[in-house]
Amino acid sequence: MSRIGKRPVDLPSGVTASVSGQTVEVKGPKGTRSFSATDDVTITVEDNAVSVEPRGKSKRARQQWGMSRTQVQNLVTGVTEGFKKELEINGVGYRAQMQGNVLKLSLGYSHEVNFEVPEGVTVTAAKPTEITVEGIDQQLVGQVAANIREWRKPEPYKGKGIKYKDEYIFRKEGKKK
Repeated sequence: MSRIGKRPVDLPSGVTASVSGQTVEVKGPKGTRSFSATDDVTITVEDNAVSVEPRGKSKRARQQWGMSRTQVQNLVTGVTEGFKKELEINGVGYRAQMQGNVLKLSLGYSHEVNFEVPEGVTVTAAKPTEITVEGIDQQLVGQVAANIREWRKPEPYKGKGIKYKDEYIFRKEGKKK
């Protein structure tokens, strides 16, 4: 049995959930999110909790059980607290700044990188070496942070590049004489 799937997702005050068919829609203070589950699970809302049950005992139904419950939990977390990824820029002359809806990155290239921020995500650059990506969709926040990091991944010798704030860069020793 799925240990994750067994537990119902509690709805905090100010959050409502509705199920129509296989689609769960969660409304909260930060916005509205929805998720369409597969036909392998049954989703019900009862007394301020969303519960997910598998239909049958097939392997796929058991796999979808825990995954669907986690997706619903992420919807609830997104509309109440939101998701946040913090990036750090290391390197001489490397910096970032926001201009309207465009993140301008100076990363040692012969040109500035203009990163267009997609809808549904807020990107801020409080300091020239720190970038914060926030939003209610966990997948979108993570993808935008990964796309920004992709422009200059941290290298192992000096640690220059864009890294996640909690990421550890394994450092290598340079060549010796």
